[in-house]
Amino acid sequence: MAPTSLDSCNLKVRVQPKASRNQVDGFEDGTLRLRVTAPPAEGKANAEVIALLAKTLGLSKSRLEIVRGHNSRDKVVSIETLTEQEVHQRIKVIVSG
Repeated sequence: MAPTSLDSCNLKVRVQPKASRNQVDGFEDGTLRLRVTAPPAEGKANAEVIALLAKTLGLSKSRLEIVRGHNSRDKVVSIETLTEQEVHQRIKVIVSG
């Protein structure tokens, strides 16, 4: 998960679709674990992943993009304007607080 530039990064994400609520569970072995209520059909879960991450990180949805794993639970999300360290810090605050 090396930064692609000074102010962007790629984040490994593991998604559990059809969960009871949208939730960020935190990092496990370098992978961010998310739960989303949407089913994994017609891109609905992917859209919720982007919306949940954007809200959690305080970014607009246009700053995030799924670059790998569109049809998989394991995804790679590109995040503009934040470094990997900033992403980890923001998520750590949300999960612990």
